[in-house]
Amino acid sequence: MLKELSVNFGNFLLSLSDAIDLASSQIASHQMRTAFIAWQIAKAASLSKERIENIFIASLFHDIGALSLEDKIKIHKFEEVNPETHCILGEALFDSTPLFAPAKKIVRYHHRPCHLWGSIVASPDAIDSQILYLADYLERKINRNQFILHQVDDLNDKITSVSGNLINDDIVNLFMEISCREDFWLDLSSSRLYSILLHSGPFRRSEIDYDNLFSIAALFRNTIDFKSRFTATHSTGVAECAVMLSRLFGLTDNEVKQIEIAGYFHDLGKFAVPNSILEKPDKLTKDEYAVIRQHTYFTYSVLNTIGGLDHISEWAAFHHEKLDGSGYPFHAGSDKINTGARIMAASDIFTAIAEDRPYRKGMEREKIETILKNQVEHKALDKKIVNLLIENFEEISSQVKEKQLVSREIFEMKFATIKHNPHRFNGAHNA
Repeated sequence: MLKELSVNFGNFLLSLSDAIDLASSQIASHQMRTAFIAWQIAKAASLSKERIENIFIASLFHDIGALSLEDKIKIHKFEEVNPETHCILGEALFDSTPLFAPAKKIVRYHHRPCHLWGSIVASPDAIDSQILYLADYLERKINRNQFILHQVDDLNDKITSVSGNLINDDIVNLFMEISCREDFWLDLSSSRLYSILLHSGPFRRSEIDYDNLFSIAALFRNTIDFKSRFTATHSTGVAECAVMLSRLFGLTDNEVKQIEIAGYFHDLGKFAVPNSILEKPDKLTKDEYAVIRQHTYFTYSVLNTIGGLDHISEWAAFHHEKLDGSGYPFHAGSDKINTGARIMAASDIFTAIAEDRPYRKGMEREKIETILKNQVEHKALDKKIVNLLIENFEEISSQVKEKQLVSREIFEMKFATIKHNPHRFNGAHNA
C-alpha cells in the first residue's frame, strides 16, 4: 500500500519549470535563470514574502503559454510577431490553479513596456511585471557560448539603454546594484543553479499537499495536451481510463489518486517534441520517430527528480514499455513493469486509438478490441487489465468521452480562441 504523498514544493516547481525548457538547448533553463534574476531583484526591492513568491512562480513558468517548441524558440530569439498571445494563454493557465492564480497578472503583463503602464506604473502589478520583464529580457540577451563575466558590461549597457522606456528606472537601478556582484552572474550561469534555488530559494522548506499537487498536474495536463488540437484531450482520457481500471483492479483510493496524477503527467516529455512532428499528417520518418521516442525518457527524468513521486514517475513514464521488453525508453520487461504502469500502458493505447489523429479517424469498438487483444498476444499488454477494459468497455468509453468533452470545450472555447484571436483579449489593464 502506498503512503500519502510528501513532496517539497520548491523541488516540484523547479523540476516542472525545467521540463518546459526541454525543447531545445537554445532555451535550456531559461525559465529558471529568469526566476533567479527576478528573485534577486525582488529581494533587493525588499518586497513582501508573498510578492516575492508570486514573482518567483510567475518567472518559473512565464512562457508556459507558448505551447509549441517553435513558439518558444521564436520568443527566445525576440522573433515573435505578437508576444501578447503567450502572455494571455499563460494567464489563462495560471488562473486555473489556486497556487498560481495570484501570479497570473505578472505573467499576463511580463511583456508590457514601462511606458504603456501610464499612471499606474508604480502599482504592485506594474512593478512585479516589470521585474519579470527585465529578468526575461536580460536572460534572452545572454550569450551562452561566452564566459558570463566577459559579458557583464555589454549586458548592463543593454539594460540601461531601455531604462525609462521599456523598463522602469527604479527597477533598472535595483538591477544595477546587484549587477556589480560577481556571485550574481556566476550563480546565474552555474550548472548548479537548480540546486542553488532548491536549497536557498523561496520555497526551500515548503511542502505541497495533494489538492494543490493535483491542480498543478491538471494545469500541466492542459499545457501538454493543448500543444495540438489532435491531442487536446488525450491526457484527460488516459487519466480517466487509468482511474477506472485501477478501481476495477482493486487498487486503494490513495493509489487511484496517484495514478490519476501519473495520467496527467504521462506525456510531460512531449515538451521536447516539435509540433511539426506531432501534427504531421503522414507517416513519420525514422528520424522523426526517434524524436517522439525520447518523450517518455524526459517524463521519467523530470518526475524522478521530484522526491516523493517515485511511483508516479514510473507509472507515467513506462506507458510505452512492453511486457516482452521491446518497448521504450528502458526496454523494461514484465518483471520491472508493475501494475500501475501496466494500467497506464493499456489506458494510453486505448485512448490514443479511439481519438482522431492527423493521419486517421478514431477507431470503433470492434477495431479497438482487436488491437488490444493483439497487443496481449504479442506480449505487449497485460491480459488481465485488457480483459477488464473489454468487459467494462461501454462504461469506461462513455466516462472517458465525457471527461474529454469537458477538456475539448475548454480548449475550443478559450485556448484555441485566444491563440487565433489574441487581439480580443488585449483590453486595458484593470488595476
